[in-house]
Order: sequence, then structure tokens, then C-alpha cells
Amino acid sequence: MGAYEPYAPLNVPKPFADGVWLVDGPEIRMDYGPLKLPFPTRMVIVRLADGGLWVHSPIAPDEALFAAVDALGPVRHLVAPNSIHYWFMADWLARYPAATSHAVADLRQSAKRPFRIDHALEMDGATAWPGEIEWLLVPGTAVSEAVFFVPASGVLVLADLIENFEPQRVKKGWLRWAMRAFGADGSLPYDVRLTFLPKMKLVRRQVGRMLQWPVERITMAHGGPYTENARAELLRAFSWAMPK
Repeated sequence: MGAYEPYAPLNVPKPFADGVWLVDGPEIRMDYGPLKLPFPTRMVIVRLADGGLWVHSPIAPDEALFAAVDALGPVRHLVAPNSIHYWFMADWLARYPAATSHAVADLRQSAKRPFRIDHALEMDGATAWPGEIEWLLVPGTAVSEAVFFVPASGVLVLADLIENFEPQRVKKGWLRWAMRAFGADGSLPYDVRLTFLPKMKLVRRQVGRMLQWPVERITMAHGGPYTENARAELLRAFSWAMPK
């Protein structure tokens, strides 16, 4: 039995906004020191103007999922948005070898499961999707994350910079306590925030740029998306990194 009530149905693209789908995947276990902590997974699909698909943080694949994605359009871009969310890129690139692979530059050295990186997401790099998807990099020491904004639908796409574990979906009492204690119930966990301190000047600059986007909806890799009051939720979640 999993640690979380799943966002069913799993491995099925679910409309989130015009031309944007969420795909909730199976629970995984991630190393955290000597522990293996459970996390739900989610990827995001955006259909571009040419009909091609942009796939953010690909989840564990299976044939039914590939078929569902193929029904939406051809996969043109695969994105590893931070130093953690990359594990299944190799599987998706094997299935879609003609797709362009985008990843934070850290992964060229740090990926424990290597994969082809065609385009590194680096500080203030050029956009690969002009007019359709905007992005910027929030630089850290342990984790750097590229965040994305889809102007046509007002959707902000995050991976770990907000973790929004909903208590009613967490099945174990100790895990509910841990999520609240570490701030993973609607913000970036406190332990991860500390790793951004050495680069806080750059972090604040980038967060300030992100806050200029007219965000209407927010999705993240772990927990409940925000479909209402997105601006207020964003200001609250990033109060730790607000420009001074």
C-alpha cells in the first residue's frame, strides 16, 4: 500500500488548462540520507503551436502511457527541470529519439543515470520555445531548478520549488507530521531552502522575475496543484526568497 492517496487515474493525461495536461504517476522512493522517502510523481505535457508536445519531468513509462501521449501529438521536447527530476529521461529518449532533450546543466556531471542532453538550461539562456514557453533558472548549490511559464494558459510549471503535500492524502501519521515540520505543505522544505543561501542574491533576482509573470494556475511535481488564487499562493510560498 502506498503512502499517499493517489491522484487517480494514474498514467492518464488529464486536462489542466487549454493545451496543458497533467499525468500523475506511481509513487517512488527517493534516497534521503539513510532513509528512502515516498513521493508521488507527476509530469506535465504542453501542446505547442506546431502540434508537437513538450514533456516536463517524464515519469515511469509504460506502453499504455506512451499510447496516450502519442494520441495527443508527436513528442518534440523532453525536459529534466532540476538536479533530481531526470531518472526516466533515458527511457523516454529511447522511445522518442528524435525529441530534443533539455536539462539543467548540473546533470551533465551529476546524473547517476546518464542520458543525452541536447540543450542545457543555464542561467539566462536563450529560450527554445519563443512566445510559447518562458523559463528561467533558480540556481542552488544542491538543487538548481528551471521553472516554466505557459503564457497562453497562465500555467506556471514547477518541480520541487513548491511541494504541496495535502494532509488528507497522506496515509501515515508520522509522514503527515514530517511534511508539516519540514514545510512541504505548500512551500519549499526548510532543509532545501538552506542550500540556496549561498546564492540568495541570484535566487531573489530570479524569483522576482518569476513573480512578474501573470500566473493563473500552478502545478508542481508533488502534491495538489493550485487552480485558484495562484498569485497569492505564489507570494506566500516564495516569501522566503522575496526580493528585498
